[in-house]
Amino acid sequence: MADGLFIGYGRAVHGREEKAGMVFQEVIEYYTRLQQQGEIESFEPVALELHGGDLEGFILIRGEREKLDRLRRNDEFMRLIVRGSAVVEHLGIVSAMIGIERVGQFIQTAQGNTADLT
Repeated sequence: MADGLFIGYGRAVHGREEKAGMVFQEVIEYYTRLQQQGEIESFEPVALELHGGDLEGFILIRGEREKLDRLRRNDEFMRLIVRGSAVVEHLGIVSAMIGIERVGQFIQTAQGNTADLT
């Protein structure tokens, strides 16, 4: 089963566009190293076209749930999140279920937990 982290971000803070690019490069280098070490399965940076919303792009990190949970508590990960939040707006991290099997399991669990409410 596939799990992930969705790290979404908005536009660069006005006047910090160059710094945002610098931090983004640090992040890519960090995730590349984690992938080479086997701490994450993969990561995929995504830039969105202009659409009028707050979300400009995201990084989807794939991996085992236990390793991703450990990553979220990692000092280097937290350092980069703090740096990122200083240069981009609306930075957020959300656990993600990836793929038909994992999403199906999530939906089935949610339905089971709310069946008595409808």
